[in-house]
This record gives sequence, C-alpha cells and structure tokens, in this order.
Amino acid sequence: MKFIHAVLATTLACASISPYAQNAGPTDPQIAAIVVTANQVDIDAGKLAESKTKSKDVKAFAQQMVTDHSGVNKAATDLVRKLNLTPEDNPTSQSLKQGGDANLMKLRTLSEASFDRSYIDHEVAYHESVLDALDKTLIPGAKNEELKALLVKVRPAFVAHLEHARHVQSELGKSGA
Repeated sequence: MKFIHAVLATTLACASISPYAQNAGPTDPQIAAIVVTANQVDIDAGKLAESKTKSKDVKAFAQQMVTDHSGVNKAATDLVRKLNLTPEDNPTSQSLKQGGDANLMKLRTLSEASFDRSYIDHEVAYHESVLDALDKTLIPGAKNEELKALLVKVRPAFVAHLEHARHVQSELGKSGA
C-alpha cells in the first residue's frame, strides 16, 4: 500500500513539475481534466467502499466521498460547459486514472478490516496529495477566474475530507480493526 501512496504523491506532484515546468503549469483545459479525473477516482473508490465495508464509520465516509465528489464534478462539468472549454487529457490526469484503477484492483482483493484500513489510509494520502496539488499547481495555475474560483471554493471540502479520513483512520487504529 505504501507503494500506491508513493505513486499517488508522485503523480499529483508531477502536476507541478515536468512536463509543465517549461511552460508554467497545466493549461485550464488540462486543469479541468485533472479535477474531473481526481474526483472520479474518489467516487469510484467510495462506491466500492460503500458496497464492501461492514464499518458504519467507513460506510458513512465513503457515502460522503461519493456525494461530495459527485457534486464537485457536476459543478466542474457545468463550468466547463459554460466556458466552452474542452477538458484536455494529460499525463497527470492519465496517471491519476491509472493510480485509481490500481487502487480499486488492490482494494477488491481485501476483506473486512484490511479493506477498511487500506481504503482509509489511501483516502488520507489521496486528500493530502490533492490539497498539495490544489495549493501549489492548480489554483495558482488556473488562468480563468471562474475556474480558479471553483477550485478555491471546493478546497475547504477537501480539507474537511482529510480531517474526516484522519478521524476514521484513528478510530480504526483504536479498535484494532
């Protein structure tokens, strides 16, 4: 699991390095693709957790991830449509998708407490990485003011998700689950 966390952190960190280093970061269409992909990765993991976990805390967290990230994706999709912007697939969005798929494959092999711990550990690492990317790359790199405003508006939800995930992680640790 530590490998997946390292890959995830590297993937999101890449948004602030190559290939964007030469041209000052991703473009707005690339940012749109990164945002939609990052949210979809968390929606997919949340749906899997909703169906697999027996823990009411993990299930509640997963349901919140599906609801909140679906809302962010709807807002992003509506804005992209309004701006007549076509999300542009890029190395970061592709890597996020691959990392999300790898996480789902791993999670599907786990059961009960191992599943819960792995899912929540991944959510903590994922939200830390997403916040890092928002702060260092996506918000400062967004050229369109409405896109930047959306990123700034949703950032507190990602902070709350991270805090919630850390709380669930702590509770799982206490229960030995």
